[in-house]
Amino acid sequence: MILHELISYDVLRVIWWVLLGVLLIGFALTDGFDLGVGALLPFVARTDTERRIAINTVGPVWEGNQVWLILGGGAIFAAWPTLYAVSFSGFYLAMFAVLAALILRPVGFKYRSKRDSETWRSSWDWALFVGGFVPALIFGVAVGNVLQGVPFHLTDDLLSVYEGGTAAKFFGLLNPFALLTGVASVSLLVMHGGAWLSLKATGPVAERGRVFGSIAALLALAAYLLAGLWLAYGIDGYHFVGTVPTDGPSNPLLHEVAKGGSWLTAYTDRPWIVIAPVMGVMGTILAFLGLRAGREVSTLLYSKMAIFGMIASVGLTMFPFILPSSTNPTSSLSVWTSSSSHLTLFIMLVVTVVFMPIILAYTAWVYRVLWGKVTPKDIADSSNSLY
Repeated sequence: MILHELISYDVLRVIWWVLLGVLLIGFALTDGFDLGVGALLPFVARTDTERRIAINTVGPVWEGNQVWLILGGGAIFAAWPTLYAVSFSGFYLAMFAVLAALILRPVGFKYRSKRDSETWRSSWDWALFVGGFVPALIFGVAVGNVLQGVPFHLTDDLLSVYEGGTAAKFFGLLNPFALLTGVASVSLLVMHGGAWLSLKATGPVAERGRVFGSIAALLALAAYLLAGLWLAYGIDGYHFVGTVPTDGPSNPLLHEVAKGGSWLTAYTDRPWIVIAPVMGVMGTILAFLGLRAGREVSTLLYSKMAIFGMIASVGLTMFPFILPSSTNPTSSLSVWTSSSSHLTLFIMLVVTVVFMPIILAYTAWVYRVLWGKVTPKDIADSSNSLY
């Protein structure tokens, strides 16, 4: 028996679907509070020292946290090449906006405190706000569009064709449902940022983080529930017509897909997945209560539970679809029809089994070493070395 055949093709596809979710959720759980702190910066800090406290709560870890996004992009490229090609060509301007915003973050961190100028520092503070707010919004908008289906179709040689020009494709993403999911995303990460500031900051910065974080928690919960109702009664789901060979070739055009019914029939077919939205709702409520009560570690954990549950609920609801097509449902990409080869997925899995524990161990070590609050005294004593 060939070594990679020890694990069947369909099982490997599901494993990599789960791993892709793990990487994306890992990014939201870690870099999510970095983005949230950036979005909160103009509101929780009023003096230069307070702004530096907020910035330095994430300063030592933001670069490592962003690795999860790079790993997620790499996993899409290698494990789901069709998804990578179709999504990046269709969301080109949106991805460019995210990239530009993310580039502002390291520049802002590095240069913000290099000059003792109020105008200089204020400009970089707003750049850090953009670097936190814009990615959080666009990631949420992308989820909303994926749930509705994206206007593309595949040619016979599997080239993707989108309707409209570049600008039309970008502004077409900003539809009401997608903006609602964008609001949910921003609110969720602002809540996460508030929970982080409650844990890592002191004084007024921590207090304001709790206030704004608790408001964001309520907004995130309302937006998530409203999006769920909209999904149930206003948006069609997708389903395969006939039997789909789960170990067949990765060609979406070999299988017929129809649009209709509701995405939420997944909860009838697989009742156990209700755990995800329950975690999302309960985590948000508990994070809100923790922020109001001034609890720290448990609040951050509840915030992570909320993020995990809400993101997981999207993937579990859509399974096995990854990127549906609104204009030609048969072109929709799924777990069974858009993956790399059996051998490629197996080799990637072996590499992941070897290196993922190392990454997790190193990340845990970094957080352990850098544990503790950032205080005004830390800023005063290390003014030239801190951000």
